[in-house]
Amino acid sequence: MSKKLIDFVAKHFADEVLDSHSRLGNDTVVLKRDRLPEIVERLRDDESTAMNMLRAITSVDYLNRIPRFEVVYVLYSISKKHMLTLRVVVEEEDCTAPSIHHLYGAAGWMEREVWDMYGVEFDGHPDLRRVLLYEEFEGHPLRKDYAKQASQPRLDLLVRERDSVEEFNVFYKSKPSEGSRDS
Repeated sequence: MSKKLIDFVAKHFADEVLDSHSRLGNDTVVLKRDRLPEIVERLRDDESTAMNMLRAITSVDYLNRIPRFEVVYVLYSISKKHMLTLRVVVEEEDCTAPSIHHLYGAAGWMEREVWDMYGVEFDGHPDLRRVLLYEEFEGHPLRKDYAKQASQPRLDLLVRERDSVEEFNVFYKSKPSEGSRDS
């Protein structure tokens, strides 16, 4: 994209940009976290950018760095066929980022996954709970300081685990269908 998207963000939100680079066609902007929803909304709604698809939200844990975490947002424009990566720095002591679930429906699930795996909380998220692990799981397993051999509490199941396939199987014992050999 040759830095067009980076220049757009720098022009409209210069005070929020910490760093930027464009390598091998990947445009990336490193941002402060406070105005993230406003920046994402502008990128989505402006006709020159039209970033109408949220490809991914993930996080990176830099254990021995300050700030420790970055939340990574990958935005894409279907009509313009360009992509921009936004990296938002998050301190370990205040491990929160603003939610963008109201801008992209898919963000709700992606933010839940980042919280589940890394422990980054999203301010304003309506239903921030575990999505990949069970509710009683202790810790966040993709953090670099998570003990690999950590044992989790043993849980007694209150009800039999449901089998999602069995649940929807319906067997009919009636006359054979038309055109079958048995008819």
